[in-house]
Amino acid sequence: MYTTYHFKSAADINMDILNAIKAAFKEKPIVITIEEEIDETAFLMADPANKAMLLKSIEQDKNGDTVSFTIPSDEV
Repeated sequence: MYTTYHFKSAADINMDILNAIKAAFKEKPIVITIEEEIDETAFLMADPANKAMLLKSIEQDKNGDTVSFTIPSDEV
C-alpha cells in the first residue's frame, strides 16, 4: 500500500495524523520519507530557456493561438 500526505506546513502534523497512519498500516513494516515540496512553476521558471518557452506558450494561449487534438481511445 502506498499513501501520500501533503501538508501546508510541518506544523500541521499532529497526533491525529500519526494515529491515522497507525490505523491504516497496523503492524505492517513501513517507511516514512520526508521531502520538502517544491513549487513546480518556480522550478520551471528558474531555467531561462524553460521560462521563455512557458511565457511564449502563455501569450499564445491568451491570443487564442492554440492547437486542439483528441487522443484515440485505443491509444490510451
